Amino acid sequence: MTSRPARWLLSLALAGVVVAACGKKGPPVAPERRLPVPASALHAQIGEDAIVVSWMLPGSRADASRLKDLTVLTLYRREDPESAPLKPALLSWGRVAGYDEVASIRLASPAPAVVQGNTVQWTDHRALTPGHRFVYVVTATDSLGRTSAPSTRLAVPYMSPPQAPRALQATPGDRKVTLAWEAPAGLADGAPLAGETHYEVLRGIGSEGALSVVTPSAVATPSYTDTGLDNDTEYRYAVQATRVDPRVSSVGPISTVVSVAPLDTTPPSPPTNLAVVPSPGALRLAWTASPEEDVALYAVYRATGAGPFVRIATALAGTTTFIDRDVRSGTQYRYAVTAIDRARTPNESARSNEASATAP
Repeated sequence: MTSRPARWLLSLALAGVVVAACGKKGPPVAPERRLPVPASALHAQIGEDAIVVSWMLPGSRADASRLKDLTVLTLYRREDPESAPLKPALLSWGRVAGYDEVASIRLASPAPAVVQGNTVQWTDHRALTPGHRFVYVVTATDSLGRTSAPSTRLAVPYMSPPQAPRALQATPGDRKVTLAWEAPAGLADGAPLAGETHYEVLRGIGSEGALSVVTPSAVATPSYTDTGLDNDTEYRYAVQATRVDPRVSSVGPISTVVSVAPLDTTPPSPPTNLAVVPSPGALRLAWTASPEEDVALYAVYRATGAGPFVRIATALAGTTTFIDRDVRSGTQYRYAVTAIDRARTPNESARSNEASATAP
């Protein structure tokens, strides 16, 4: 038989259950709907003794809400022979089963990973075996420790990159440099060069500083002309070869660096409308100026009778007349004028029309 105090306490407990059951609640949110979505756009490029893996950061959760507190990215890798079937990537107790953790990247301090905008890049140097396949996946974790499903698998066949291109030569031109080189002697592991090979040209300005790629896309032939340059400015060039495969590209080391300065090799247009007028004790020359802005001088040439032309004087640009006082009365003289530009190695135009007169 239940005592009166015990019955009273039981009544209160039941009343609390009823009251609690009558309270209003929103629909429950499944925990998996709050998980970050996986990282995306995984990409790899093979470099010298490394695989460079990059991917895009997730920006939302599974319920499409914005992900504001992404904290850690974990990169996993699995190594298999190329012929082996791909192993599924499944999350178990916060880890990807059957895969090795390569890196745990905290976004607050990501080094040695490189984060630029929404892109993360990791360079994997760990025990890379040519002929093997390396499969990468990434997980994303928020500040509450909620971890996304693994990303799509990225399978990278580790191909030995090409050696550096050989015998790079640079020929200067007018606001341009023409480059030519020889294909690599083979692959980095000593094997013969195999498959399709493309090239990228790198350029730096001055005697020091970093080189950056200037080719808008890789070139398939061992030559390239770099245009739109400044004459008399030193440029440094190198070339890098890439072994192209539908699955991944494998980039070799850069070639020997060469330095070169473009040269102005284009002469001005010749002066026109040269005329000679006799005057007492002299012959007066006048001509129409060349149209180019880089003309520095005009050179005056004279021949006696049917003899050869000899340069006898120069006149500064802006001057289109000359008086020849070194003449003998009764002697016929022929004249021509050329334009000379301001290039480091000056370029001289073709001669103007000939004009002749007899000294009075």
